[in-house]
Amino acid sequence: MSNKNYLLILVMSIVIESCSKIEMKSPENREDSMREFVVQISQYAKRLKSDFIIIPQNGIELAYTEYHSASTFSTEFTNAIDGFGIEALFYDSDELPIYDRLTMLQKFSENKQVLVSDYLSDDALLEEVIYKNAREGFLSFPRMSFNYDYTHIPNTIQNENSENILTLNDAKNYLYLINASNFSTKQELIDNLTTTNFDVILIDLFFHGRALTREDLQKIKVKENGGKRLVISYVNIGSAEKYRYYFNNNWEVSNPHWLAKPYKGYENEIFVKYWSNEWHSIIYGNDDSYLKKIIDAGFDGAYLDNVKSYHYLFSDEF
Repeated sequence: MSNKNYLLILVMSIVIESCSKIEMKSPENREDSMREFVVQISQYAKRLKSDFIIIPQNGIELAYTEYHSASTFSTEFTNAIDGFGIEALFYDSDELPIYDRLTMLQKFSENKQVLVSDYLSDDALLEEVIYKNAREGFLSFPRMSFNYDYTHIPNTIQNENSENILTLNDAKNYLYLINASNFSTKQELIDNLTTTNFDVILIDLFFHGRALTREDLQKIKVKENGGKRLVISYVNIGSAEKYRYYFNNNWEVSNPHWLAKPYKGYENEIFVKYWSNEWHSIIYGNDDSYLKKIIDAGFDGAYLDNVKSYHYLFSDEF
């Protein structure tokens, strides 16, 4: 090999390594990077399906230009989303002080829907949590003590109705069921969903590793009373899940470099560097991306989990 070719290869290696290191660095503004990620997901999805619904979960402060202050909306972000999901608002919360989050949610809910899934370690709190959310105009899905992992379909529905639900703002209730471990077959899951009258259903794209089909979704989208409803797919955008189709069994923390750190308490998940181009390509932008699979299956929208990884990733608590 000539000295000239050797130098060229050496320079190219240094450039590639430098670019990789640049991407590995933490973004200057963690919140802005997540905002941009959510906006990009929304833009991609809505280009393919103009009425596609985007609902981030947790991190309501992203909707505002000033962290922890319900002052001015972050317009590009709020225009990109159709609602907001919140876990543990009134109970079992380790997030921002409740009044900070509540103020932000109250202002946001003036124009868009807020979906709250409080976990109740004491089932006697059920009526109280329903009242608190109804007072604020939020949709409430109380998780009873046996339903921490979103595995059960409640027997009762708040504000049950036979209306056609065409937009998220039409909804009066919702079901959050992303863990199908209680169902032995896909047909059993579908049968249990179609015999309910929930206005909105949040479920996983996959059942035991296989994606639901358009035919499946057409059945689920009709309430038992004949009204139409919305079906939204869960997707984790802040951590990689080891049981998903995209995960290579040889991967581990730091290999590839965008797998950032273990997610304490969730052994099958690894926090990702959510600003990484490689991670973005897994989530959206191509025919094998998660969002494209959701849209191809016929879902009405996507529920974006671990949006708040902009905090979790840099905290010793998680």
